[in-house]
Amino acid sequence: MHTTVHLLADVPPQMLPARSLMAFTLASHIILVPLGVALPLITLIMHGYGLRKGDATALLLARRWSAVMAVQFAIGVVTGTVLSFEFGLLWPGLMGRWGDVFGIGFGVEAWAFFLEAVLIAIYLYGWRRLPARTHFLLGLPLPATALLGAFGILAANSWMNTPQGFSLDDQGNPVDVDVWKAIFTPMFGPQYWHFVVAMLLTAGYVVAGVYAVGWLRGRRDHYHRLGFTVPFTVAAVFTPVQFMLGDAIARAVFHKQPVKFAAMEIVWNTDTHVPEYLFGRLHPDGTVSGGIKIPQLDSILAGFSPDTRVTGLTSVPADERPNATQATIAHWAFDIMVGIGSVLVLLALWYGIVWLRRRRLPASPWFYRSAACAGVASVVAVECGWITTEVGRQPWIVYQNMRVAEAVTATRSGALWTMFGLIVVVYVLIFGAFLAVLLKMRTRWRLDDERSGAGAALRTPETDTPYGPRPAVAAGGTAAGPAAGRGDGPAPTEGDGR
Repeated sequence: MHTTVHLLADVPPQMLPARSLMAFTLASHIILVPLGVALPLITLIMHGYGLRKGDATALLLARRWSAVMAVQFAIGVVTGTVLSFEFGLLWPGLMGRWGDVFGIGFGVEAWAFFLEAVLIAIYLYGWRRLPARTHFLLGLPLPATALLGAFGILAANSWMNTPQGFSLDDQGNPVDVDVWKAIFTPMFGPQYWHFVVAMLLTAGYVVAGVYAVGWLRGRRDHYHRLGFTVPFTVAAVFTPVQFMLGDAIARAVFHKQPVKFAAMEIVWNTDTHVPEYLFGRLHPDGTVSGGIKIPQLDSILAGFSPDTRVTGLTSVPADERPNATQATIAHWAFDIMVGIGSVLVLLALWYGIVWLRRRRLPASPWFYRSAACAGVASVVAVECGWITTEVGRQPWIVYQNMRVAEAVTATRSGALWTMFGLIVVVYVLIFGAFLAVLLKMRTRWRLDDERSGAGAALRTPETDTPYGPRPAVAAGGTAAGPAAGRGDGPAPTEGDGR
């Protein structure tokens, strides 16, 4: 108890508002990240399918998803820029001392961001204005730029978890920086691939969930079947891969960050035959209340043997490890993430078994109810992953090299709380506008689909073929002929979908 009071007394008053502000903005931004990283790939898969099969519906879905991708990117610009400023404003100690070592990651991310903006603009502009093959080929670099942006961010974060690539002078400042070692740290590979696959399956489940809701509401046409099948298949394929990658990164944490692993598994004393707790709460005296205790399982999971020695939190002094509350938070976040991942594996197996046996989508409403929930559950799992990573590293902002308290700004806590309140208001408006735009787009698309369903004569510019001349639309909403459109050669029919 006295140790806890002493630790709290050493915490600067501005730590809580700075942490709260950073946590809020990061948690908000990461909601958008799966679509930013993975939606370009899913869109291009649908685009390529439409071109190969001559499927105009697939091309229409790809064009609409590209519009969502652009809106999401615009919102991500705002939230990502806020985060960039916060690194300098809230954590000047981190950037001032260590920026020369790991700042290259942020530079790579910024370069990828601008390149992605240009490519999205070209891709959006290309619909109906470029030859089909040229347009598709110009879109192919989009997923690579999204992965490059993730590369930069994960390089910076993995360095904070396992810092290397520098020496320290007499004043404790980094010198002799080796950029390559600073980028490719021991945790970079496990973190990067775990993150990328998480984005792919999350985006897949989110997009598929929209069409799963449509299926439950009776919309079972080709448009909704295709809109569900492509992204859900992507997510289902990557879900078991992610489960194996998750095991690999947990094992990497066990070897490279043993104290963080102890927090994730609420292990108090170093020992063998360590039990696994599903949830449960760690107390400052090392006892655990609640949860489900499974004897020896933690040692078995960590080293494939009950004799595996697992490092406990008490292996380091109290001021060099997460406290009991932080360890419990990291543990719950880790368990929720693993639990969601396990359920998603079962959902993917359900889908795969039905498809392999019957070559059709599952017919059970419970499958589509589960699929509709999978997108939200995936986002929750992503949030929990970041909580595990960041809270489990406490009290270090740079593992074993700089504490969070040393990096925090000297700005008065009152000013930080005011900034926090303003950011919350701004983000509510931003995400409200984002939701309003998406709902407006959905309504317009649905109305256009209803008009086009009444007959070819009512086809509008929104639902006509994505390539070739556009039909001019008369005042009454009927097509007036192709003369007003632009094209590159003869206009294809809807059947060939070029």
